[in-house]
Amino acid sequence: MDEIKVSPDYNWFRSTVPLKRIIVDDDDSKVWSLYDAGPKSIRCPIILLPPVSGTAEVFFQQVLALTGWGYRVISLQYPVYWDLMEFCDGFRKLLDHLQLDKVHLFGASLGGFLAQKFAECTHKSPRVHSLILCNSFSDTSIFNQTWTANSFWLMPAFMLKKIVLGNFAKGPVDPKMADAIDFMVDRLESLNQSELASRLTLNCQNSYVEPHKIKDVAVTIIDVFDQSALSLEAKEEMYKLYPNARRAHLKTGGNFPYLCRSAEVNLYIQIHLRQFHGTRYAAISPAMVSAEELEVQEQGSDPDQ
Repeated sequence: MDEIKVSPDYNWFRSTVPLKRIIVDDDDSKVWSLYDAGPKSIRCPIILLPPVSGTAEVFFQQVLALTGWGYRVISLQYPVYWDLMEFCDGFRKLLDHLQLDKVHLFGASLGGFLAQKFAECTHKSPRVHSLILCNSFSDTSIFNQTWTANSFWLMPAFMLKKIVLGNFAKGPVDPKMADAIDFMVDRLESLNQSELASRLTLNCQNSYVEPHKIKDVAVTIIDVFDQSALSLEAKEEMYKLYPNARRAHLKTGGNFPYLCRSAEVNLYIQIHLRQFHGTRYAAISPAMVSAEELEVQEQGSDPDQ
């Protein structure tokens, strides 16, 4: 148990990358927690948004690998927001506070939905240059929970945790996937009642993405072929919504491929970000481009277009 928590990589991450806490709302209880790693001179970094059960730590393998290649990466954890417009407003203020005009967003599950909604919400004055959507969805009605969305705030923490755990993989999984699930259960345990209730509310509140508002944003969709919380219909809907998106498929990886298939996920993130090299929206230090390019070419070719 707890293989990831005691791993050298995780301990190196915790000891070298400081956790920052930032308040951008009038309400002092709304605290953004984030890890900001890599060259601060980069003005268009990649920001990682976690799923319902996740904290900023769940992307530690992406932070370590991508900063090693010269990227600026910000992994964050949301404050308690009960409404999508409130989240979008808070996130916009956070970007203003960090003095970031435009960013690339990587979102897992709920994180991917929030990334799409933020891109949609700011489409008149765009803040999102590109999206990487991992095991994500575009319409909350797929969870058949829209009728309970308004009552999550009343439920005790143990009940909310039970709801989230119900979506975790059941049955036999390989050791790396088992370690990823253990780690995510541990992260879930660290969330309090209002954090969990607010995320489930955002996850299930009746809402869908309006793709015509974000048609100019470059998108890569990462999904898995094995068991995950997302139905085949939800995946097909994403492909329909973004017909020009790059598709990156993983044979296995379950709900948390960024933990248990991190090398593949990191490679797909690199391939996605490579299209912006040499522009003002590059997320990488110019000095690192040639070395990093060579490494990507050696490791593999592009995912399916």
